[in-house]
Amino acid sequence: MPGDKEKLGFSGSLAKRFQDSKITPLLALTGLLMGLFAVVVTPREEEPQINVTFANIFVPFPGASAVEVENVVAVPMEQVLAEIEGVKHTYSVSRPGMAVLTIQFEVGEDRTDSIVRLYNAVYSNQDWQPPGSGVLQPLIKPKGIDDVPTVTVTLWTADPARGAHELQRVAHSIEAEIKRVPGTRDVYTVGGPDQVVHVKLDPQRLAAYGLSLDALRYALQVSNVVTHAGSLVADNTNVPVTVGTFLADRDDVAEMVVGVIEGKAIYLDDVATVSAGPDHPEQYVRFGSGAAAGAIGLEPGVAAPAVTLAIAKKPGTNAARMAEQVIERLDELRGILIPDGVEYTITRNYGKTADDKAKKLIQKLAFATLSVIFLIIVSLGWREAVVVGSAVVVTLMLTLFASWAWGFTINRVSLFALIFSIGILVDDAIVVVENIHRHMSMGGKTLFEAIPPAVDEVGGPTILATFTVIAALLPMAFVTGLMGPYMSPIPINASIGMLLSLAVALVITPWASLKLLKSDHSEHQTVSASTQWLDGVFRKLVGPFLRGTSGKRPRRWLLGGVFVAILLAMSLVVVQAVVMKMLPFDNKSEFQVVLDMPEGTTVEQTGRVLDEMADYLGALPEVTDFQVYVGTAAPINFNGLVRQYYLREGANVGDIQVNLVDKSERDRKSHEIAAAVRARLNEIGTSYGGAVKIVEVPPGPPVQSPLVAEVYGPDYSGQQAIARELRELFAATPDIVDIDDSVEASAPRFVVSVDRNKAAMLGVSQASVARALQMALHGEDVTYVRDGYQKYPVPVRLELPVADKSELDSLLMIRVAGRDGNLAPLTEIVEVREAEWEQTIYHKDLLPVVFVTGDMAGRFDSPLYGMFNMVSRIADEPVRGEKLEQRFISQPDNPYNYSLKWDGEWQITYETFRDMGIAYSVGLILIYLLVVGQFRSYAVPLIIMAPIPLTIIGVMPGHALLGAQFTATSMIGMIALAGIIVRNSILLVDFIRQEADAGVEFQEAVIRAGAVRAKPIALTALAAMLGAFFILDDPIFNGLAVTLIFGIFVSTLLTLVVIPVLYYAFAYKAQQ
Repeated sequence: MPGDKEKLGFSGSLAKRFQDSKITPLLALTGLLMGLFAVVVTPREEEPQINVTFANIFVPFPGASAVEVENVVAVPMEQVLAEIEGVKHTYSVSRPGMAVLTIQFEVGEDRTDSIVRLYNAVYSNQDWQPPGSGVLQPLIKPKGIDDVPTVTVTLWTADPARGAHELQRVAHSIEAEIKRVPGTRDVYTVGGPDQVVHVKLDPQRLAAYGLSLDALRYALQVSNVVTHAGSLVADNTNVPVTVGTFLADRDDVAEMVVGVIEGKAIYLDDVATVSAGPDHPEQYVRFGSGAAAGAIGLEPGVAAPAVTLAIAKKPGTNAARMAEQVIERLDELRGILIPDGVEYTITRNYGKTADDKAKKLIQKLAFATLSVIFLIIVSLGWREAVVVGSAVVVTLMLTLFASWAWGFTINRVSLFALIFSIGILVDDAIVVVENIHRHMSMGGKTLFEAIPPAVDEVGGPTILATFTVIAALLPMAFVTGLMGPYMSPIPINASIGMLLSLAVALVITPWASLKLLKSDHSEHQTVSASTQWLDGVFRKLVGPFLRGTSGKRPRRWLLGGVFVAILLAMSLVVVQAVVMKMLPFDNKSEFQVVLDMPEGTTVEQTGRVLDEMADYLGALPEVTDFQVYVGTAAPINFNGLVRQYYLREGANVGDIQVNLVDKSERDRKSHEIAAAVRARLNEIGTSYGGAVKIVEVPPGPPVQSPLVAEVYGPDYSGQQAIARELRELFAATPDIVDIDDSVEASAPRFVVSVDRNKAAMLGVSQASVARALQMALHGEDVTYVRDGYQKYPVPVRLELPVADKSELDSLLMIRVAGRDGNLAPLTEIVEVREAEWEQTIYHKDLLPVVFVTGDMAGRFDSPLYGMFNMVSRIADEPVRGEKLEQRFISQPDNPYNYSLKWDGEWQITYETFRDMGIAYSVGLILIYLLVVGQFRSYAVPLIIMAPIPLTIIGVMPGHALLGAQFTATSMIGMIALAGIIVRNSILLVDFIRQEADAGVEFQEAVIRAGAVRAKPIALTALAAMLGAFFILDDPIFNGLAVTLIFGIFVSTLLTLVVIPVLYYAFAYKAQQ
């Protein structure tokens, strides 16, 4: 033990320099101010922003079949995309007339650089198709996390005189006003039919006047040309000349002359019905209020047409502030741009949820800090508690500032990192204060004299212990994939916090101790009493294992018992008493119902199915409101971004966005509600032939689906047949739900073939026939009316009336013009035959693939169990008469045999636990190297690290006892435990060596080390457990809390016994 005149080490010298320095309180104050600054300026978000960069490339190939699109467009384009650096996956979807390719970059790739590389690759290969091949220009649309709307506002009306069209016009009028709010990025409207000038063709009237569709198109286009012709210069003035005027409204279009017969003008409304107004709806959005609508100020049972305004934010914007300003702006616009009778409901507010979560977690952070301070009051006294409390507050504030400087936002993960860190951030201050307390109780020195040697005594092991915790945690920052950036605030914030806590403990704590602790010895006498009591306990508890040769047998029994306990704890996973899962579901206030009807279903039928589901959902006691989207997709969340739900459109698709009351106002968690409604919704969907999926907001990185089976092989129809068999296997496996595949339902289509010989005889080209039928069925926007006030251009759309589109006979009455101007009816030159619906062809990483997807419900609620259940069945049973090769990590090496690759949650779980396992191993190696450097021995570090496996004895039974799943956050807790437990061992072994060096008999030194160090070890353990208690109720971080509480409790108790015994056994054997 260092005396008065002994040379102080680094820690003691630092404490001596700062314990009475005038600059020390200023440093503490600066730290507090930096933290307050960070709290004010750091943006708040609910989840960490994961930089996922990908892009869609749309390549039209009009008229081509799916197979032609695949071979001519998709495959060559995939090869180009695969050349780009930093690409993780390429996907393509080939459907008739269009290829949609997706390029996904590695997580963490710079967005701007990635997009530049993509554009360079695509446009430098523009010569990949010769001119005239029919393949049109690619359209590139980059996507990322900032495309997810932070706020959605649903406009609806109960006024029967208003509909979706009027609501859409209101939404369009306020888009620019919302865009003026600072920090908003993309503002767009979902739903509502567009404003058009409809020209509904009448084939009989056209034929009567001898007019063709091409003549109408030409007349409209040439009559709507305006040009700035130049200027007249006269009388020393320059007068600009504009030629022509635009078609401004419906009357201008209707009164346009499209032909002349015998000197009489033929107007457009002579041969067609011209009207201005909403387009025929191809998508619907409806708003409904649920049984709990009173929570948002509405009456239950509202059912109204609606449109939804989606507002995304710019990177780095404070989501909470932006959301507040958007809502304020909407209030200002009521009665100005939002007329009476039009209501709006905030149907998504991630800014508010982020702010609420941040406030709640900051509150928990405060409670965790206060609970630790209370612990110190009880164990050491109120003065010591104030010293430790001030150290913790300064450390937290500095850590918040460092977190902001690093680029993190205030989100659930970064705040949980701080709450979880409370227990370990306080360790350094506790150890220092407790040792000052102990030195004062020994007497003989003033407080000023006692502080430097007291700090010096524990300084070395404290510095080493701090770096061991950092060594355990920091490798986690290098976890790859989507999970890496999601969890990175934990290792980085905790490591920064540990370094800062060490600095605070060595600089500010000595100063605070000198100012606050009493200089006399009376208050410290209780320490001696508690040490004497602990001395007696350790002599009874540890003594029997130490007594030289006679203690050898008890030592063996102890180690054997510990080994058996570890095996029993690990067996809990094998017997499924502890369930493994990537991350459990969070208790959100929303979920989504996604419906896919068979191909060929009308939008009205899809709407009927969704309305029936919505009626059922609206009766649930927890539902405040819902929005039904038919023929289009709801504004995406992060899950929808990764799953590319924004590409969902068409008559046979739709979804329902369901909003729930706040979790504080309901008994059931959102996951329980979603699980409860699944059976009824599936019953409704399947009765109409649809596939229903209940999609919850994932707690971490989203995947295409929790369960994904990718089928590869040499023949696409064979792959589809295997996919159908796999789908049956999914359905036969218990607890597998939400089953679907990428095989489209069989549906009819008509092929209109042009008799080229007859057409040539009549002077009619196939192009004219194709254009005429496309115009009649799909409609053609031949020009636009412009009144100067429309934000969105209003097209003049030529098409047949809806009633005439129901029968082919009406279509074939259309006449097309030949070379000599004669009109030929289509019936004379075309033949119609029925064919099968063309199947869409999917590729992943240059290989054709068919997907089968599903989810897992039931007791395990973890897709891994369902997957491995099916893995064993597929291995035992042949599929299509042959054994199917199964891959788990990568695509098959030989795609010319049928094979299966498992993906989805399994892939991200494998990658995460693999990387965390590597991080754990690297952490252990770093800890070993640090301890070797301190103790100058290769064997002693192994003894110090021996308690690490002991954590399993507490962790696994703890999960089983509380019914908690072992998740990725549990693994984070295991990694953190390695550093925390080794810290205790270091304090014990270091004290044993100090006592032995001071001449104390070795067995006595071992017992004294346990007695003296038990208190700081117990205090730091309790502090870490108290911090973890405050995150126990969080669904996602529950695993981390269980791991820390039970792992620290059991391993600390065992460490106080096992480490002294092991170290004694090692030293005893070395002396033999």
